[in-house]
Amino acid sequence: MTAESLSAPEAAEETAPTPPHMRRAMGTFASGVTVVTGVGRDGDPVGFACQSFASVSLDPALVLFCADHRGRAWPRIRESGRFTVNVLAAEQTDLCARFGSGKGRKYEELRWELSRWGTPSLPGVLTRVHADVYDVHGAGDHDVVLGRVLALETVSDREPMLFFRGGFGVDRPPAAPAPDPWGWGDHWG
Repeated sequence: MTAESLSAPEAAEETAPTPPHMRRAMGTFASGVTVVTGVGRDGDPVGFACQSFASVSLDPALVLFCADHRGRAWPRIRESGRFTVNVLAAEQTDLCARFGSGKGRKYEELRWELSRWGTPSLPGVLTRVHADVYDVHGAGDHDVVLGRVLALETVSDREPMLFFRGGFGVDRPPAAPAPDPWGWGDHWG
């Protein structure tokens, strides 16, 4: 170790973890954007935009996503026990807005197909991860959902959609905190 590596960290503003402060601080972590889709027991397709998605294990193949308890789509997907994570490409802001809002019909006039796993596959995405609900853990106002991967589809090699500091992409100067692009009244999940 060098003397530089032992120096004190830079001074930083420290705040209480209120929802606005959490949103601002966590917004500095760039993440990909997905749409989690499924079919309710009534046979209707459902889905929601989700940026809290990660690989958990290679063997067995497990992934996770986080879903808001207040959402309408997640409880229906949970009942069915199966979902698909559709990883969005950079230019798919239309899909993100459609599934990130609680307003409107998400599948209306959208070309999509039912996968062999019985879940909606969205067009033009980068990757699709088909999975069964393996385990669910309540955590605050969200559920942490573990999925056992059934199949993977690599659809495209285009650039991924990135969410950073309340907007899409990282090739822009930091902006003042902006309203949630989907409206704070809407809750993913």
